[in-house]
Amino acid sequence: MQTVEPETDGAVAAPRPSVFVKLAYALGQAAQSGGFDAAIGFVFFYYSAVLGLSGAAVGAALAVSLAFDAVVDPLVGSWSDNMTSRFGRRLPLMILAAPLATVSIGLLFSPLSGLGQIGLFAWLAFTSVAARSAISLFNVPYIALGAEMVTGYSARTSVVVYRATAGIFAAVAITATGFSVFFANGGLQRPEGYPGFGWSVAGLIFVCMTLCCLGVARYAASLPQPEQVATPMWRRLPAEVAEIFRNASFRLLFISAVVLFAATGLNASLNNHAFVFVWRLKSELIQFIGYAYLVGILLGVAIAPILQRRLEKKNVVIFGFALLIGNWLVIQGLMLTGVWLPLGDSALLPMQLNSFTAGIGTGFVQVAYPSMMADAADEHEYLYGRRREGLYFAGLGFAGKAATGLGVMLAGVGLDLVHFPRDIGRTVGAVLPRDVQSHLVMIWGPVAAVIAVISLMILAGYSINRARHDEIALALGRAGGL
Repeated sequence: MQTVEPETDGAVAAPRPSVFVKLAYALGQAAQSGGFDAAIGFVFFYYSAVLGLSGAAVGAALAVSLAFDAVVDPLVGSWSDNMTSRFGRRLPLMILAAPLATVSIGLLFSPLSGLGQIGLFAWLAFTSVAARSAISLFNVPYIALGAEMVTGYSARTSVVVYRATAGIFAAVAITATGFSVFFANGGLQRPEGYPGFGWSVAGLIFVCMTLCCLGVARYAASLPQPEQVATPMWRRLPAEVAEIFRNASFRLLFISAVVLFAATGLNASLNNHAFVFVWRLKSELIQFIGYAYLVGILLGVAIAPILQRRLEKKNVVIFGFALLIGNWLVIQGLMLTGVWLPLGDSALLPMQLNSFTAGIGTGFVQVAYPSMMADAADEHEYLYGRRREGLYFAGLGFAGKAATGLGVMLAGVGLDLVHFPRDIGRTVGAVLPRDVQSHLVMIWGPVAAVIAVISLMILAGYSINRARHDEIALALGRAGGL
């Protein structure tokens, strides 16, 4: 038996999703943060340390793809917000994206042999643009669909929890498969394992996307359809984008996200470089650092809704930021000051504890931040009379991708600035000069932490709290505080 929540933009009420629908919906996150994001973490190391493409070229190629993708997001968001079909306004784009994402991700990890620096750069840029654009074609309407499922201040967090949990399990599966099957026994530095890994990830993503679309099809079709807009998208989009930026809540979330994702992009791009060449961990052990991080995320995702019953969402995000910043400062600071530098097997447990702590913080942010964006979308409807979930989450995606691209580019330039040897990646057990190690760790940790602090300062101005959201919900004719 389905209950309903009243909507303000028409007489048709949106059905509240069943547990089955939430579970099916959650599989879509397995495609994005679980599958694609877990796999893309290997790309920077693969092209720079294994294939020998210069760090600046790798950073530039990935930054181009992220910048292009960031432009695609608002186009897809506007398209999704205004589409009408018998399947609803979100599902058609999600269905279209599945085969495109599958092929492009497989090709990203399968460059042709014999390509020089220019050829590798072109292959990386083209396939990463295609892969990220296809993922966006799925993810923007997918996230917007989640914002439409429930409208209560706390209740919509439950949808985010389902989504984040599925992403974590998918990331564990991909990480385990990569390190246990394709990158075992030093295989992270060998090129032959990457194509098989890439096509395995592509297959998993296709299955998850397909099951998600099938599972939510009837529900998505039951949601209220938007009013027909006669103006072509290329003419209406600039005004729609200007409209969402008039909302101060959106602006603060957007700008803080830009800065935060620049920090995380910088840090994540250099993870494998630091683990292999500074702490000298074997490739097969690195996966256990990833597992600790994912367990931390799972714990953070579980704790975040409990905290949100007692605290404002912004405060939950602030706690998450603090844990992330600590992850980028503690062990790195001990190494840089010469106090402590565990090597090899002895470095595994400290890195696991560090990543576990960062995972908890990431879990807090992953749950609270999208929920805050959905609240800002409610405020937008209250202020301007039209729902813009697609554009709001496209804005969040734009911020993440453009800023992550900047972070990746900074990482690539940083490798060249510290004179990271291009030919060291194929030599298992190779040791970097001590000054190169120190400079690499400085960029990987403290520099990223400083950028994150700036993001935290920006986010402090966000003002939608529980009371404010209840006022908005009441004005829109919805039950507040649920």
